[in-house]
Amino acid sequence: MTSAISRFMRGAAITLCLCSGSAMAADGPLWFSDGRPAPQAHQAIALLADAASQGLEPQDYNATALQQAIRQAAQGSAPEPVTIARLETALTTALERYLSDLHRGRIDPQRIHHNYHAPRRDGFDPAAYLRAAVENRRLAEAAREAEPRLPLYARLREALGQYRERVGHPAWQQSLPPLPGAQRRGAGKLAPGQDYAGLAMLAQRLAVLGDLAPGTPVPLSYEGPLLNAVQAFQQRHGLAADGVIGKATLTQLQVTPAARVRQIELMLERLRWTPLMQAPRMIVINIPEFVLRAYEVQGERIHVLQEMKVVVGKSLDTRTPLFDEDMRFIEFSPYWNVPPSIARAETVPKLRRDPGYLAREEMEFVSADGRVDRTVSASLLDAVLAGQSRIRQRPGPKNALGDIKFVFPNRDNIYLHHTPATQLFERARRDFSHGCIRVEQPVALAKFVLKGMPEWTEERIQKAMSRGESATLRLAEPVPVLIAYGTALVKEGRIFFFEDIYGLDRLLDTALRQRAPNPPSIKE
Repeated sequence: MTSAISRFMRGAAITLCLCSGSAMAADGPLWFSDGRPAPQAHQAIALLADAASQGLEPQDYNATALQQAIRQAAQGSAPEPVTIARLETALTTALERYLSDLHRGRIDPQRIHHNYHAPRRDGFDPAAYLRAAVENRRLAEAAREAEPRLPLYARLREALGQYRERVGHPAWQQSLPPLPGAQRRGAGKLAPGQDYAGLAMLAQRLAVLGDLAPGTPVPLSYEGPLLNAVQAFQQRHGLAADGVIGKATLTQLQVTPAARVRQIELMLERLRWTPLMQAPRMIVINIPEFVLRAYEVQGERIHVLQEMKVVVGKSLDTRTPLFDEDMRFIEFSPYWNVPPSIARAETVPKLRRDPGYLAREEMEFVSADGRVDRTVSASLLDAVLAGQSRIRQRPGPKNALGDIKFVFPNRDNIYLHHTPATQLFERARRDFSHGCIRVEQPVALAKFVLKGMPEWTEERIQKAMSRGESATLRLAEPVPVLIAYGTALVKEGRIFFFEDIYGLDRLLDTALRQRAPNPPSIKE
């Protein structure tokens, strides 16, 4: 997107300098000619009226009133000059705001706990950009170029249109019936082979969503293509694809198309200010999806080289923060310095009850002067609570960080690391950590990070990880790490939805609804 915008802005500067050779040309009317709306006025109105297709709100730009006023100006007698001036100003203000919202978004991400660095300036000036687009008679093209230049953005816009068409569909006019056993065992569940009164409604809903082929006969019991369709639905919603409909699957099946429309709109907003293409090589963790992707940016395309499962912070009390920082180090066979919060809440109480826990977990005390102690005493425990000493776990098979740690210095002390608890990667929902991010394939990630250091072969990486002696490697080139949040994605032509585990969709939705957009007025 940056390169396209920069090229356009350079053209804008030339146009503004050469058009009629005067400053007045740069300040002349954009939308009227000889007292009547010019063709591009109608194009501008069409863009504003279609703002919803971008996940934006047409009323933020007073689209309906402007459309009516321009139509009247085109059909009636020529408006008074003062009326033309008001329409010129209102339409220009509306288009500038629309282009700004489309390009930069409507919300400061830091307001809703997305602590991203300000994006690199791309020279985007809505006023100059708009005038250049009109002068060059390419308003519609310029508007498309102002969109986030991400393939995902365009695919989500298509999905948004599809889900808008499903709003009000009769398949959601009634709730699905209670699952078998719901009265006896709480929520109940539907397992393969069971009877269920809602099979026809379930089949209809899955066919509308595209998980079941239209016209598929409804079976007498839960099996066959309908079972396969439920498994496809579960996969698209971040659930265990076992075909069993329990509470989590039923909850997702009950979500209406209107709610999905809003979910996609929120994701489109996020894509406007999430720095997904800020560097040639990046590591991005999508929290709701529990997935890490390491990719290269080539032009306006993203080429994913590694993709793996991750474990992230617990949703209730130890959420992983969202931010972007540069990875600068790898630690092989790392020590784990127990964070003070964990030491106070968990480790010290355990050691008071069971001093042998220290030796079994291969831990030790490290005093402020560097002295190491491996025996438990009341004075050492008190020193830890007072911040005068710390507890660390030595490298080895029990180390909570596994055998490698990826360091991108940040104020939250968050990092990527391996883990001895690899069984957690088999869970569908993976928010189990104290905030740091555990990676499923540490060797593959290390190979990506160390691409510019060819002497670090896979064999050498594995040896350093298994040596049992802590060693830190500084990267030749830092690699940006972005911790992102996306609950709607399109992958391989299919739309995927993920649970809003940290409630950040709700927070963004509230922030957008509480804005005071102050739409441009055409009245005196």
